[in-house]
Amino acid sequence: MAMAISEQDTRSLIPSFLYSPSSSSLSHLRGGSFVSETLLNRNRNPLLNLNSTRSSAENVSANANAPKTFVVPAPSEPGKIAMYSPAFYAACTMGGILSCGFTHTGVTPLDLVKCNMQIDPVKYKSISTGFGILLKEQGAKGLFKGWVPTLLGYSAQGACKFGFYEFFKKYYSDIAGPEYTAKYKTLIYLAGSASAEFIADIALCPFEAVKVRVQTQPGFARGLSDGLPKFVRSEGVLGLYKGIGPLWGRQIPYTMMKFASFETIVELIYKNAVPLPKDQCSKPLQLGVSFAAGYIAGVFCAIVSHPADNLVSFLNNAKGATVGDAVKKMGVVGLCTRGLPLRIVMIGTLTGAQWGIYDAFKVFVGLPTTGGVTPPVAELKD
Repeated sequence: MAMAISEQDTRSLIPSFLYSPSSSSLSHLRGGSFVSETLLNRNRNPLLNLNSTRSSAENVSANANAPKTFVVPAPSEPGKIAMYSPAFYAACTMGGILSCGFTHTGVTPLDLVKCNMQIDPVKYKSISTGFGILLKEQGAKGLFKGWVPTLLGYSAQGACKFGFYEFFKKYYSDIAGPEYTAKYKTLIYLAGSASAEFIADIALCPFEAVKVRVQTQPGFARGLSDGLPKFVRSEGVLGLYKGIGPLWGRQIPYTMMKFASFETIVELIYKNAVPLPKDQCSKPLQLGVSFAAGYIAGVFCAIVSHPADNLVSFLNNAKGATVGDAVKKMGVVGLCTRGLPLRIVMIGTLTGAQWGIYDAFKVFVGLPTTGGVTPPVAELKD
């Protein structure tokens, strides 16, 4: 006569790990064959019974420390970076290094002529005569004087400028909320870029001080390696930050204009000049929009920041000089216009190239280009 075995008796013969929720599901899927086979093997082999008891103890101990819920993590998609993750900000920082460091170094000859025109307008009367004098006195190699502090200084500045801009833009947007962010997005751009540039100029200032001195005082130093120690011996470490006020005065308005006007121009281009939504445009077209918007923004940047640029060049060239000395010697009109045409060409090209390189790097690592048409508020809330 067959003896009926109750469910409770059956469970008492089976180690607990075999009827845990995950194993029950497995047993159900396999029609109970796994449990039946285990019971059969245990009756045939006592050793298996001992091993399974040990396994049961180990599994119970492990399960006690394991989370109560079981979630299978979704596999991460290769080549994709989550927006606003640490990897996202790291990518933006690297993009800033590439965009600012190499572009500023590439226009070192223009910057050299501009600085000398600002310091000695009698000798360097125009762009063409400025290049001619520098070539005659220093040769072709002299046109790249100061390229090392330029590369290092603007790489550091670019890292902070772009990396912190993305951070502060997100931070201020979160504070404002979707509705106010959409309504006052230009204020978000201005606040984010100003905050980022404040930090970026602290990194740039020492290199900028040495660069200007090397470029505008013949015989002062060959470059950063001998110019920095000589500068510190002459004016002390704090002397490297003598121009921080005018630098903030030049760079913060410049960067506010650079980012806010760029974001606005990109949105206008996609609204009025491009027939397709941004996400349907090819990557080359998106990068073309970035360069065009960057160049136009650069023209505005040059005009807004030029008076402070003249101040920075004047203060870093003359030991002990003050802002009052600069205004007295150059005049208000001179501060606003001396070297401006060259700076418009230089900054326009520079800013366009920077946005092009920055967005190209973002595309390379799988991120979208900067800017676009802002979604409706209802869509942002969803």
